[in-house]
Amino acid sequence: MNKMFKICFITALLGLFMPVYAQKKKMSPLFSNEFIILTGKNGPNTEDIINIFRETRSLHFQDPDAPRFLLVDQKHRMALGIGGYVKLTTSYDFRGISDNVDFVPYDIPTPANPAEKSQYQMDASTSRIFLKLVGNNKALGKFSAYIETDFRGDHHTLRLRQAYLATRGFLLGQSWSTFSDLASIPPTIDFEGPNANTTLRNVQVRYTYNVNKHWQMAIAAENPDPSITYGIYARSIKQRMPDIPAYIQYSWGTSSHIRATGLFRGLSYRNMVTEKNRTLVAWGAQLSGLATLFPGFTLYYQGTYGKGISQYIDDLNGNNADLVPDPQSMGRLQTLPTLAFLGGVKYAFSSRCFASASYSQVRLYSQHGYYDAEGYKYGQYAVGNIFWNVTPNCQLGMEYLYGRRVSMDKSSGHANRIQAMVQYNF
Repeated sequence: MNKMFKICFITALLGLFMPVYAQKKKMSPLFSNEFIILTGKNGPNTEDIINIFRETRSLHFQDPDAPRFLLVDQKHRMALGIGGYVKLTTSYDFRGISDNVDFVPYDIPTPANPAEKSQYQMDASTSRIFLKLVGNNKALGKFSAYIETDFRGDHHTLRLRQAYLATRGFLLGQSWSTFSDLASIPPTIDFEGPNANTTLRNVQVRYTYNVNKHWQMAIAAENPDPSITYGIYARSIKQRMPDIPAYIQYSWGTSSHIRATGLFRGLSYRNMVTEKNRTLVAWGAQLSGLATLFPGFTLYYQGTYGKGISQYIDDLNGNNADLVPDPQSMGRLQTLPTLAFLGGVKYAFSSRCFASASYSQVRLYSQHGYYDAEGYKYGQYAVGNIFWNVTPNCQLGMEYLYGRRVSMDKSSGHANRIQAMVQYNF
């Protein structure tokens, strides 16, 4: 009986390890300058698949780069990338604080609170994990499917940032809004970046058309998610139409372009005085881009103006300024004019070290006598930083930030912050 048990035990072990051994013989690691690839043997060259990863990288400075590790199928027509980064920031506020782990001028207390002039913080919640599948077939052409998360959910749980399918010029899912010009945003350690950024992530259906190597156009239908101050005599109802952004872009050189973008919105609410539903037209226009003026030196710029577009501007996002009560008509809401602009420069000392500086401002204008003493009037944001790539995957950074907020009653507050970062990409 004991001998029979030993024979069965050895047979079971062999059964467990034989598939693993066979798998090891079938799969072999390959190496390139950027990727470690696990692939089937005797397959064709994987360079075409790797190029799709390169071509579909996000242009936002803080988005993860192409993944370090790839799993390629036996036919070398699809590959799954697993990547992300670990990021730790540590910061110290002095002479006034931005009441947030991120540096947001809107959140600077006004008037300044003498009891709260400094704070020390550490944060690792902006670390990222993503999966990206790319491939090339007759039905979809070159395609990619992407899911990205960070740890900004409740109690540092995972939060969905992006989830989309991109194929034949279409993007379907959640990604950066078509109103966002990601390449025109100066680099920052600060998670939010300049307060005039138009960097909203939205669920959308987008189509992008490359006319030629210089001209590109795009249009999208995006999920409406207005941020509204209803007051006493108006209330929320379901939105009736998508937000519609579109742009046209001209590019030259390897990293220069100018883009003109428009945004159309229909914002719906219910007037409780007339007991009728109303929809107000909101719109925005933006001119943005970047230009390499001479080797190593890059200029960034954005200028945005519109009415009812606060949800798309970083400093005003989520602060109920798309629509506000109209004092001249009880129960009626109105859009407020909004202006946002930024400018920045970057200089690369070498392939491993660069510095940048930028300034931005956001203004919310009153209309029809609307006044809220504690309401936002304008905010300013200035930043200077330096980044050093210790290795191709490890980056260090130092940054100084200044912010100022002025309210409608002319009270103001300001904040100063020094912060450092270490980030490792995988």
